[in-house]
Amino acid sequence: MSAAPRGPSVFLGLLPWPEHVQVARALRTETVGGLVLLVAALVALVWANTPWRGSYEALRDVHFGTAALGLDLSVQHWTADGLLTVFFLVAGIELKRELVAGRLRTPATAVLPVVAAVCGMVVPAGIYLATAAAGGGRAGGWAVPMATDIAFALAVLAVLSTHLPTALRAFLLTLAVVDDLGAILVIALFFTSRLNPAALAGAVGALVVFYLLQRFRVRGWWWYVPLAVVIWALMYNGGVHATVAGVAMGLILRCARDQDAGEDASPGERTEHLLRPVSAGVAVPLFALFAAGVSISAPVLGQVFTRPEPLGVVLGLVIGKAVGIFGGTYLAARYTRARLNPDLAWADVFALAVLAGIGFTVALLIGEVAFVDPADTERIKAAVLVGSLLAAGMAAVLVKRRNSIYRRLWEEEHLDEDADGIPDVYQRDTGRPTLPGAAGDG
Repeated sequence: MSAAPRGPSVFLGLLPWPEHVQVARALRTETVGGLVLLVAALVALVWANTPWRGSYEALRDVHFGTAALGLDLSVQHWTADGLLTVFFLVAGIELKRELVAGRLRTPATAVLPVVAAVCGMVVPAGIYLATAAAGGGRAGGWAVPMATDIAFALAVLAVLSTHLPTALRAFLLTLAVVDDLGAILVIALFFTSRLNPAALAGAVGALVVFYLLQRFRVRGWWWYVPLAVVIWALMYNGGVHATVAGVAMGLILRCARDQDAGEDASPGERTEHLLRPVSAGVAVPLFALFAAGVSISAPVLGQVFTRPEPLGVVLGLVIGKAVGIFGGTYLAARYTRARLNPDLAWADVFALAVLAGIGFTVALLIGEVAFVDPADTERIKAAVLVGSLLAAGMAAVLVKRRNSIYRRLWEEEHLDEDADGIPDVYQRDTGRPTLPGAAGDG
């Protein structure tokens, strides 16, 4: 007897309980880090637009490090090439976990966020290129508006005091994870300096050692920390942006628990638990402090809307992200027969797509590597700030308009009348937490 045909999956439905717990923990840290990021960016903007701007630039340009190893860098470069490696290491672990046990583990659940993220990168890049071509500008900054800053987006939601359901936040988080991978691939493939084959070969060899240590279950931070530093230094000297090393190590770390060894947490889980607060609360805010200090004078703001390159960035973030993510999600859902959660509407997906236009951290990083001239870099950074603020303002209006619905869904999702630590909605039918895959998670 043939099996009954499988019905359409539910898009943005109730997350399985283990995934709900993992997502909630990650989002909590990212939200706090996002608020710190907002403060750091505000401090940088104020400091760089006061009579004390000289002290800001002097501190930003202080050099230290070991020149013999090619690591005599400015404070700004240490934050961009060093601290952001921690951010991308955590992003790599997130991606590995999604591939092993999350929404990217099967084609059925991966197609929507992957298509949405890819469209959310391609459309902004296309808008930038069209704007640059129409205005006779340079095409080199096409990758700047491709990025989504999950921490900044969550900070906006926290400031608005919204009650966005976990499924919507999880979809945004997955979008950002795929987006981060796309950004690092773009940096590695298109924005490399002169390559040093010997150093790159050394980096690859060290990554192989890193993999073998994981493969043979070798434990002890004293093995991995020095090796990670060596991989980072060789990658930097090899001419590839050093943050690529972070993603590579994150993808190598094992994210599945070894049941035979009785592991309570995998190496990836332990590393993420240790480094996520450092990434969200220290690395990204410090990068913002020394990258977001741009002039917001009338001439610079005027050039944002009159010169093709910065205008392309603004349009890419504000229009390209919204159109790309929403259009990609809608088409993917239609052709995969995914059914939208009946408690939500496509307006909620569009609000999320607009919110993804906040491209602060990675957009600033790509702006620094894509433009060499300081004046161009200043304008591009101003455009990233303007575009991100416009996207945040538009998303705030859209999200607050639906917040009464979000509040009701959030309360239902978190109601725990028997006070056993597990919301009642996860025990409604069986009295046990919903297992992975038991609820349609699109």
